[in-house]
Amino acid sequence: MGLKCYTRVWVKQELWGGGPWARRSILFTQPKNGFRRPALKTGTKLHKSSLTPPVKDLDFHESSRSLKKLVKPFFFTIGFSGCAFGTAAIWQYEHLRTKFQNYFENAQADWLDRIQPQKGLHFRKQINLWWNSLSNGQRAVSGIIAANVFVFCLWRIPALSRIMVTYFTSNPASRVLCFPMLLSTFSHFSFLHMVANMYVLWSFSTSIVSILGREQFMAVYLSAGVVSTFVSYVCKMATGKFGPSLGASGAIMAVLGAVCTKIPEAKLAIIFLPMFTFTAGNALKAIIALDSVGLILGWRFFDHASHLGGVLFGIWYVMYGNKLIWNNREPVVKAWHTVKTWRPNK
Repeated sequence: MGLKCYTRVWVKQELWGGGPWARRSILFTQPKNGFRRPALKTGTKLHKSSLTPPVKDLDFHESSRSLKKLVKPFFFTIGFSGCAFGTAAIWQYEHLRTKFQNYFENAQADWLDRIQPQKGLHFRKQINLWWNSLSNGQRAVSGIIAANVFVFCLWRIPALSRIMVTYFTSNPASRVLCFPMLLSTFSHFSFLHMVANMYVLWSFSTSIVSILGREQFMAVYLSAGVVSTFVSYVCKMATGKFGPSLGASGAIMAVLGAVCTKIPEAKLAIIFLPMFTFTAGNALKAIIALDSVGLILGWRFFDHASHLGGVLFGIWYVMYGNKLIWNNREPVVKAWHTVKTWRPNK
């Protein structure tokens, strides 16, 4: 009557935390009246952090640390960054062309608005007034902030948990490596984490867009997110400390690195301690030192490798990358113009 049957089977189980499909030995206990919950024989521990979703840190096979797994992320980083800057160059060209063509049309529309009687400020007009009051940088990051808020809301849907962990957290041990390098840049599990990142981005948006322009800023921001994730991949593979990472910190660190390098004498302050001010140059040194110490000592509350990758990318770009990449965008624009104006011979 109390007879139990034990069956050992091999199953494929997708590891939470973006892990690969791995074969795991599971011992099923089957009593006479039904099944019990399977118990993993290999030890697992729950990954706990206020910044990341509750996923399991598991023991990975040695193949997870193979350098071959970095080949696709490397080419994805190069290819995506190239596409980002190429698209930004075309975007700027089209924007300037359209702006020039519509100059007189807009002037005529403004003249008609002045001579027509105003019926009062409606909700749409109030939104337009608020939007027009923003700086070019604040307008540029509004879409980024909206995307981060949208992805944060997706984390609150239990049915999407598996998809969110797979595609919106970056982990070199995952079966999906490339798309999470970009998507995790817009992903936050913690509300405070998202608010802090978006506040910093909003605060530096005016400066960075005034330095680079809207189109170039978008290319740098997206490329920095992918580059910082790749640096995180390399460090995790080197140390064998796998785990999920998410957040816009790597891309935002590139913004900080660029602004602090370009305007080192600017005065900064911490939001909760506004009485203490310091220069942007000193802040940049402190950020690099803190993340370097965290990487060496193995602190895991933040992804310090991603932070360092982002800030170093921002510094490199304003010092050298702008001249190497953006100033040589003319061939891309010419090729786009040729394709757009091409007409087949009849």
